[in-house]
Amino acid sequence: MFNLVQNEWEKIFRQKSTFIMIGFLILIVFVNAGMTKYLEGKEKASGKDWKQELIAENESMKQEAEGVKVMPPSLKEFYDTETAINEYRIKNDLPPDSESTVWTFINDSTGLISFAGLFVLIIAAGIVANEFSWGTIKVLLVKPYKRWKILLSKYIAVNLFLLLMLTVLFVFSGLVGAVLFGTGEASGNVHLAYVGGRVEEQSLFLYLIKSYAFNSLSIFLLAAMAFMISAVFRNSALAIGLSVFLLFTGGTITNLLASKFEWAKYSLFANTNLMQYVDGMPLVESMTMKFSIIILLIYFSFFHILAFSFFTKRDIAS
Repeated sequence: MFNLVQNEWEKIFRQKSTFIMIGFLILIVFVNAGMTKYLEGKEKASGKDWKQELIAENESMKQEAEGVKVMPPSLKEFYDTETAINEYRIKNDLPPDSESTVWTFINDSTGLISFAGLFVLIIAAGIVANEFSWGTIKVLLVKPYKRWKILLSKYIAVNLFLLLMLTVLFVFSGLVGAVLFGTGEASGNVHLAYVGGRVEEQSLFLYLIKSYAFNSLSIFLLAAMAFMISAVFRNSALAIGLSVFLLFTGGTITNLLASKFEWAKYSLFANTNLMQYVDGMPLVESMTMKFSIIILLIYFSFFHILAFSFFTKRDIAS
C-alpha cells in the first residue's frame, strides 16, 4: 500500500500545475498580509474613539436588520454575535485589537482555506478520471494489486495533499505574520466567542487549532465527493465544476433554505461548519454537534460506497 500511495504522490508532483497551485496559495497569503498592514495603517491614522465606533457599528447593524424582510439564520447569527461582542467590549473596556499579531493574522487566514480547498478539489477530481482520459488506467490495473487498494491509495494521496496545502497556509501565514506584525504575547491574546447567547473569553491559540480543523471539514467532504464523481463518471470537468460550485455556493443556498425549511438541516452544508457549535449558534435550533457528525458520516460513507463500488465492479474496457 505504501508503494501505491508513494506512486500517486509522485504523479501529483510530476504535474507543473501542482507547483503553480502551491505558489499561488503562498502569493495569496502575501497579498492578504499586505492588505491587512495597509488597512491597519489607515485605521491608526483615523484616531477615532473605539467605543464610539462600536456604538455606531451596533446602531448600523440594528438598522440593517430591521430592513431585512426575510433574514437567513446565518445573517441573524452574524448580527447577534457582532452586537453582543461589541457590547461586551464596551462594558468590560476591552478595545478591539489595534495592532495585528502573528496570532490574529493566522486567525484571519482561515478565510483562505477555501482557496486551498479549491486546489485540493482539482486534484481530487482528476486523480481517477485522468487515468481514463490519458489511457493509463489499464497499465495501472495490470499491476498485482486489488482495485480497491489502487483506489484507496489515490484517496489517501488526495488527503495528504489537503494536509500539505493546509500546512503551507498555516506555516506561511505564521512566518509572514511574524515578520510584518510581530509575535506579541501569546498568553495575552484572547478570542471573544458568542456561545449559547453569551460572550465567552477563549484562548486564541486553542481557538486557532479548532478553527483550522473545523473550517477544513467542508473541504474534506467536498474532496470526497469530487473523488466519488471522478471514479463514477470518469469525468474530471464534471467533478471540478460541481464541487467548486458547491464550495462557493453550497453554504449560501443552505442558509436560504434553512430560513424557511427545517429539513435543510439534513443537507451536507448545514453540517460541515462545526464552528457553529464553538463560536456561535447552530443553523437550525434543533441541531447539535452529535447530529452534525452523524450526518457527515452518512454522506462520507455514501460517497465512498459509490466510488469503490463503481471502480471495483465496472468493466474498464467499456
